[in-house]
Amino acid sequence: MVARLPELSLADWVVLGLVAEEPTHGWPVVRALRADGPLGRIWTVPRPIVYRSLATLSERGYIEESAKAAGSRGPQRKIMRATRSGRAALRRWLDAPVEHVRDVRGELLVKLALLERSGKSTRTLVKRQIADIAPLVEAISAQPDSTGFDLVLSRWRREQVTAVDRFLHSLLHSEPQ
Repeated sequence: MVARLPELSLADWVVLGLVAEEPTHGWPVVRALRADGPLGRIWTVPRPIVYRSLATLSERGYIEESAKAAGSRGPQRKIMRATRSGRAALRRWLDAPVEHVRDVRGELLVKLALLERSGKSTRTLVKRQIADIAPLVEAISAQPDSTGFDLVLSRWRREQVTAVDRFLHSLLHSEPQ
């Protein structure tokens, strides 16, 4: 039996991924998740949500305080690090394909970025994602055209699934084996 992933928001998972890279305090995480930050280009998380995620992750035992550092302005900063259970949960989340095609734009891209930032291959995740959407690609491709707005909706879904499938295959063929 596969252990279920903890119920965390996408913001929580991304914050956990950043804290797992190296011990840090909240401000570098906020900077990374701003619109102009390396992960903020994919998924922007406002500062109050970052700090709420840090609190949630700490309450659940996925991160812990490892030190205090003097701040250049303001109070001492709590340096946080991922716990063993936090790293294990993060690994399972990073290995899991997204459930819906609509989640490729945010969640899957964030997973791919976090994997690359940690020096891990994205190949396994991409293969799993291709396998997960294959039945949907087949089912949507086999659907006959409708009429009226149903035609618009079915074409939108077909184009979206086809584009995601093409995108995933392009990633698979562009990454060294």
